[in-house]
Amino acid sequence: MNASVTPPLQTPSAQLPTRTLATLLRPLFKACVPPLLGIALFLFVWSLIAAKSTGLPGPLSTGQAALLLFADPFYDNGPNDMGIGWNILNSLGRVGVGFGLAALVGIPLGFAIGRFAFLASMLSPIISLLRPVSPLVWLPIGLLVFEAAGPASIWVIFISAIWPIILNTAAGVASVPQDYLNVARVLKLSEFKVLTRILFPAVLPHLMTGIRLAIGVAWLVIVAAEMLTGGIGLGFWVWDEWNNLNVEHILIAIIIVGLVGLVLEQSLVWLAKRFDYAS
Repeated sequence: MNASVTPPLQTPSAQLPTRTLATLLRPLFKACVPPLLGIALFLFVWSLIAAKSTGLPGPLSTGQAALLLFADPFYDNGPNDMGIGWNILNSLGRVGVGFGLAALVGIPLGFAIGRFAFLASMLSPIISLLRPVSPLVWLPIGLLVFEAAGPASIWVIFISAIWPIILNTAAGVASVPQDYLNVARVLKLSEFKVLTRILFPAVLPHLMTGIRLAIGVAWLVIVAAEMLTGGIGLGFWVWDEWNNLNVEHILIAIIIVGLVGLVLEQSLVWLAKRFDYAS
């Protein structure tokens, strides 16, 4: 009687191709090393410039000043002496309100302009005239109308952020294939269903592009507006530190503005991918 021979069991590791340590570390190397080299090069160039300049602090002294600055970012010694954390939050609050109002007005207006040719022809000259105007030119108008620095800054954010939203939304609506709208007309869909079932999914990539551009412009403009209007905010804080000849804090503010802008943009990129109908 022949005994059946059972083949030896293979472990999962034996079945899978062997992955060397170099293969595992290669993606980590590509993801981390180039940015670290770029940062190191930036710090090196900064150090060289600071060494040849009598007034520009280097990375080391700026880092030490940043540690002291963020040791207590939320102290409050009165309106003219508040921690960096309060200034960041106040600037973000103004940007949030101004950008929110721009989106509230710009998105429906962009859909209407892209949907109706008569409205597009009527508003095109006005948009073409006002869009190239520098945002800070609107600041005196805001101060005249609102008679307060805070609302005037929000007005500047609104007027500078609304144009990318309107134009990108309208371009997205205009790019929707006419066949989709013809099918909706044959099916006798209501305008609300055309908007929610056809236009919005197709326009969403253009809309998110406009929102990303608008939030970037809003964050850039608020610092300049606060320098001119005063109060609590990053722009006023930078101007106040310049008057105190505290260059380390000005350099720290530049880095903060860049980091906050990067976080805002990457958050919108994540949001766009999260609600991407094509994925």
